[in-house]
Amino acid sequence: MRVARALGAAVLLSAACLAAGAGAMGEKGRSRFTVEHIRETSARPFAEATAAFEARLGRHDPVPAATLAQGAAPAEVRAAIEKMAGPSGFMIFAKQDHGTLLGLVGPRRKVVQYVVGNPLFAVEMTRHDVGAALYAPLRVLVYEPEGGGTCVEYDLPSSLFGRLGDPQVDAVAADLDRKLADLVATSLR
Repeated sequence: MRVARALGAAVLLSAACLAAGAGAMGEKGRSRFTVEHIRETSARPFAEATAAFEARLGRHDPVPAATLAQGAAPAEVRAAIEKMAGPSGFMIFAKQDHGTLLGLVGPRRKVVQYVVGNPLFAVEMTRHDVGAALYAPLRVLVYEPEGGGTCVEYDLPSSLFGRLGDPQVDAVAADLDRKLADLVATSLR
């Protein structure tokens, strides 16, 4: 009887996910998709490239969005979030010095992982498919390769969000492709 109830609940949950727009999943709730990975390199020194990268980013502050739960006016919260964005339209959610961690296993390197995005870009996608929240904000890796210079790597947003198959999400993701490419190109000049 318990197995029948559990199976019935799983069927209902699957039907609810499909009805909510989660899309059809493959066998065992899995699907595969292809991600396009971008790698840009430059002779620009790492310190200069990371400074230029960060100069085009704002800083994310979670407080304004949290005030929505306390009754803040959506227009006021939107305005506060808009002010956080840098010239690129993005802001830093997190910055991890992965290069120092490499010191645990060998020589330290110049490697920084950034988590960048904009809550307003994210909600423009998640309003159409909540699954977009899996990929927003984005990750960008900036490091000094052997021989110097700077390398920047990231997964192309449209290839990540494209898994959802929603034209409205795709339009925002294509804009993110352009914004991220411009941010990286400007930082590496």
